[in-house]
Amino acid sequence: MTSQAVLKTPRERYRAELRRTILDVAREAFNRDGYEGVSMRKLAEKVGCSHANLYLHFKDKEALFECLVEEGFQRFADGLGKVPQSVKQADPVEFLRKAGRAYVEFGVANASIYEFVFILRRPGNRPLTPHASYERMRALIQRCVDEKRFRRVSVDAASQALWAAAHGITSLLILRPTFPWTDREKLIGQVIDAAIDALLA
Repeated sequence: MTSQAVLKTPRERYRAELRRTILDVAREAFNRDGYEGVSMRKLAEKVGCSHANLYLHFKDKEALFECLVEEGFQRFADGLGKVPQSVKQADPVEFLRKAGRAYVEFGVANASIYEFVFILRRPGNRPLTPHASYERMRALIQRCVDEKRFRRVSVDAASQALWAAAHGITSLLILRPTFPWTDREKLIGQVIDAAIDALLA
């Protein structure tokens, strides 16, 4: 039997397509103008729908922003999940190297998502909790320490240092595309390898 998802009415399809358009237009606007520079009224004009229709999908700007944050994290996690299973089950240090490269490559290939999730300033001063993808990296570093592949280092400090290295090169490649970078693949590899080699036992 055909699934219920396929049996969407024209109205349901329209609502789903409008929601997708709102999210795409909003991400571009937040990246371009910052959180304070975006208004729901301006977004409605850009999308081509009524102000009231926008609020049928998102109760306010903060709800729209948070939806984009969560979506961005999920798409980013999905991209990192493409590291081959054979690598995940083998040497944890090799997996970290592959995952670090995948992080940078996905971020550069999906610059608008990366900028929104990791570069754009958040409204207010609410504490941020680590996302699941960060927790998986931390668990992998813990495994490397437990198996004596890494020195007896602080797992939190090592996790944050590795993330900082990957984020740094990703941000530079996105924000400074006209800089005369050397071979990109070699550069990414050198940054990731240097951060990991510093932890080796």
